[in-house]
Amino acid sequence: MNSKEFFNKNLDKDTEKKLDILRQLNKNPGVSQRDLADEIGISLGKINYLLNELVKKGLIKVDNFSKNKSKINYIYLLTPKGISTKLNLTIKFMKRKLREYDELKKDLKEDNYVDSSESQKK
Repeated sequence: MNSKEFFNKNLDKDTEKKLDILRQLNKNPGVSQRDLADEIGISLGKINYLLNELVKKGLIKVDNFSKNKSKINYIYLLTPKGISTKLNLTIKFMKRKLREYDELKKDLKEDNYVDSSESQKK
């Protein structure tokens, strides 16, 4: 499976979760898997699976670091390919959301619903 198949043109649920993971890791590379799972709203097992997929695809790199000798922590770094993929997925996500917004706006107009903020602009 290549990267194009992995992140197909339509953002499915897993792809949206992968985008969420890339965004969170970009903000906080030292986040724990448990905290990441809680933040995104998926199970710890699923986050582990998705992180491993991102590593296999070369989108993130995992390094060990330790603040305490008895405890090992990980840092998740986006690779250049991961940064590029995050940007492309974000653009696709925004385009999809704009299409959904336009469709909803069209449906509301067809139902003769007029938003008060829209009518004030006219």
